Amino acid sequence: MTDVKPYRDSTSSKKEQVAEMFNHIAPKYDFLNHFLSFGIDKLWRRRAIQLVKRHSPRSVLDVATGTGDFAIAALKTGATQITGIDISEEMLAVGRRKMEERGLAKKIKLYQGDSESISFDNNYFDAVTVAFGVRNFENLNQGLREIFRVLKPGGVVCVLEFSKPRRFPVKQFYNFYSSHILPFLGRLFSKDKSAYTYLPESVEAFPDGDDFLEQLRLVGFGNAFEERQTFGIATVYIGIKPLAE
Repeated sequence: MTDVKPYRDSTSSKKEQVAEMFNHIAPKYDFLNHFLSFGIDKLWRRRAIQLVKRHSPRSVLDVATGTGDFAIAALKTGATQITGIDISEEMLAVGRRKMEERGLAKKIKLYQGDSESISFDNNYFDAVTVAFGVRNFENLNQGLREIFRVLKPGGVVCVLEFSKPRRFPVKQFYNFYSSHILPFLGRLFSKDKSAYTYLPESVEAFPDGDDFLEQLRLVGFGNAFEERQTFGIATVYIGIKPLAE
């Protein structure tokens, strides 16, 4: 995976730059997320949660939780313990306000945390979810190893991530939209010139499809499969931590 960073002129690490970027765009993040995807991202989250629900998790960790949308969606799995972690304190601040406003503060706990050094014990959660976050890992393998570590044997990981459409004319439309229209609108509303240029660049660099399934298998996940969404614009990946022998 090519090391794509938000701020090309910065000497900071990718992790530091990602935190800075999300701190900048946090106030407008939810609006832009739904606006720029025409609201389709809600359908993708719904499908991902349906796949997790099949495993009847009691505890869920949402990694790179951002403002907590996927953590809120995880309530539909029936889980009674939902925890979200994110590197950006400003994103979490928006998320905590959202939980308070919706009366969910006691059901969903949000903490600042590093996805590549998760501060929970081994074999702790029944499910781990990540929505549009693994692209931003500084070290993808380390982040996946941490997810594997905190999952209980038999637990499920669910990753929802942007991917690259492969068929005409969706591929050509998506490339034009993500390279020209999305960065323009992102800059217009978020005031961060780099954030929505980084997004398509990071999608292009990300090992999607079979390549990401191989990354899951490399850290130990079994029964890994993908389910492409909306002509391949996004993909849901599922993997299972094998039962202890």
